[in-house]
Parts: sequence; C-alpha cells; structure tokens
Amino acid sequence: MDLHCSTVITPVGVWGVEGDEEVVTRIYLPHEKSKVTKGPAPRAVAIAREQLREYFDGERTSFSVSLSTVKATSFQHDVWAALGTIPFGEVRTYADIAAAVNRPRATRAVGNANHVNPWPVIVPCHRVVAKTGLGGYGGGDEVKRFLLDLEGVHYP
Repeated sequence: MDLHCSTVITPVGVWGVEGDEEVVTRIYLPHEKSKVTKGPAPRAVAIAREQLREYFDGERTSFSVSLSTVKATSFQHDVWAALGTIPFGEVRTYADIAAAVNRPRATRAVGNANHVNPWPVIVPCHRVVAKTGLGGYGGGDEVKRFLLDLEGVHYP
C-alpha cells in the first residue's frame, strides 16, 4: 500500500494525515515527525485533512472518515470504539471508559490505549480526563486543553 502524508496547519501546530485512497492510517500530533509526500493527496487523506481543518476552524463537531484496520489488542479496539461514542463537547473519565468496555479496574490500560490511538482528534482520546484533573495526552497538556476549549469544555 502506497501511503501519502499531508499536513494540516492549526493554532496548536502542524498535524499530519497519512493514508491512501480508501483509508486514513494515522494522524500525527504536532510534535511527531511525519514524512510529507509530494503530489495531490489521495481521496481519504484529502477528506480527513479538510474535516480536520473544519474542526479546528470550529465548523465541525464529528468526522466521517474511513479509518484503516490496525494491529492492536481487542482491548485497544474496544477502547477506541468507546472513545468514538463520546459526544463533541463532553468528557469521560478513564474509569468511565474502563467501565464502558467491561474492564472497570483497567483505568491505566485505558490511558495506555489512548496513548497509542493512531487517529487522535478523529477518535477523540482528548475527551478522556482523570477524575482529579486533566489527565495525560500524547500531544501535551497545552494541546489537550486547546482541543477541549475548542469544544467548549473548560477543564481544570
């Protein structure tokens, strides 16, 4: 599979969108290095890039992007599916997600699954917070706060 990577310039840095005609394989956070490909973006990448632009411009609250199948544990897939059910402008705790995937004691494992989420923002791991505060985020606290603020969630 030939993959293409394009960028999206946002108020919190440059994000990368990788994929092909059919699916998005990965979203790169601003601090991650992505290899930008020359030439026109394939259909799935172009759609994801445009939808991310609209999201960061405050014009989009959900995504309709085809995502690739990735090698991961069934638990990780379950967590990512649960993340997809968190509505725009709302948050859930790590414990909420653990309970949603029938593993109520697996809050740390939920955090680990979030950390390896290949499609941040599209699969909204930024909407998961700790009971006592913001919690972690692979893109850093500043990016997580920005994303939550963009969605109208002002979290300590």
